[in-house]
Amino acid sequence: METNRQKKVANIFQQELSEIFRKEAGEHFPGILITVTSVRVSSDLSVSKVYLSVFPTKDKMEIIEKIKEKAPYFRSLIAKTAAKDMRTTPELLFYLDTSLDDIEKIEKALRGEGNNPKL
Repeated sequence: METNRQKKVANIFQQELSEIFRKEAGEHFPGILITVTSVRVSSDLSVSKVYLSVFPTKDKMEIIEKIKEKAPYFRSLIAKTAAKDMRTTPELLFYLDTSLDDIEKIEKALRGEGNNPKL
């Protein structure tokens, strides 16, 4: 169960990272929309798991890998803004959020599209 402190830090990081990706995406990832869907912070506040949605979905794993390579850079940006009241800035671990893809697959299956056998 998350504590109030974890929830507050996660919320602040989500807002700040969203703003960072909005500004940085044009420079580092032109034509790509990167959305921070959720942030989960460990109980000792040393690790933050950041879930990202990438649009358009072409080459999304490649984009996530580039973001993972730049994690120290994004951590330094967070340290300058959101984490100024914290002793240390949590390590940022980036993951691809596939929930939208999963929803799309389910909707297609419910409409009878795709590879589903017809009854």
